[in-house]
Amino acid sequence: MSGFVELLFCRCVTLFEIEAMSWCTIESDPGVFTELIQQMQVKSVQVEELYSLDLETLDSLRPVYGLIFLFKWRPGENDGRLVDTNPNENLFFASQVINNACATQAILSILLNSPDIDIGPELSTLKKFTKGFPPDLRGLAINNSDAIRMAHNSFARPEPFLPEEQKSATKDDDVFHFISYLPFEGVLYELDGLKEGPIRLGECPGRPGDIDWLRLVQPVIQERIERYSNSEIRFNLMAIIKNRKEMCTAELKECQRRREKILQQLTAAQSEGLPANIKIEELNSALSEVNAGIEATTEKIVMEEEKFKRWRTENIRRKHNYIPFLFNFLKILAEKKQLKPLIEKAKQKKVGNPS
Repeated sequence: MSGFVELLFCRCVTLFEIEAMSWCTIESDPGVFTELIQQMQVKSVQVEELYSLDLETLDSLRPVYGLIFLFKWRPGENDGRLVDTNPNENLFFASQVINNACATQAILSILLNSPDIDIGPELSTLKKFTKGFPPDLRGLAINNSDAIRMAHNSFARPEPFLPEEQKSATKDDDVFHFISYLPFEGVLYELDGLKEGPIRLGECPGRPGDIDWLRLVQPVIQERIERYSNSEIRFNLMAIIKNRKEMCTAELKECQRRREKILQQLTAAQSEGLPANIKIEELNSALSEVNAGIEATTEKIVMEEEKFKRWRTENIRRKHNYIPFLFNFLKILAEKKQLKPLIEKAKQKKVGNPS
């Protein structure tokens, strides 16, 4: 086995090995998630952040393959909902067996349960290899994948000091968790790797590209937000959708094809003489409409290109190690005897403006 999947039983995975294969926390950001998906060789999808749950916003993003919801996790909270202990054998559900992996696991839950997505050779092998596995072994298979972990950890922020041991979260720390919502074979599911199984939210006819499942999931997420709204406002919702630029490019080609056809009809109508005036007016109106469509679609493509360029720049900055630069900058200031006066000035400023 290569890449993402190593044979799970080639070696005994001890608890020590699991702890050694640590995963970093990554930022909940559409640019981060989109690049992470690209690194896993998945094609033609991207992630968009949602600022509203209204159906008009959700409809504008279709096809939506799944939603990723980030919320503050409360240990010991009683959910009360029943999990499906005997789920659809075709549904990929994995238990989260290691800290900080929930973001990538929420993404995988959508990718591996969306037949319309080209998940690439590596994830296809993972899905095929783990078919029939119980959730805990599927979680181990994900954790045991060097390539998935490396893609995830590529977004680790550089640290000036490496801790000797991993610090565990305390009861006073804010701990956030990612879960997934998606339709699968006629059922709307909530997939949470910290639960024993998937949660069935109701029957959901139609395909992921339809509006039906989004109409069903909207009140579920809204209720969850309102439940905590008195004490918590930090939520994040993102959608895994079809690549916008590719969709717009296909739409542009169709508009250009229609424009060429109209121009041919205009040439033919003009050659027929004056009796064809009405037809010429209709064709000119259709041509104006198509030209407006071409202009609008071209603008969308440019906007998508600029957005992806901005995401790439932001991700480069996230990954870049600025510590050597800062260290040398402070060293130069000290050599020029400018560091100490700046420190004293900052102290005086802080005393004069206490927080």
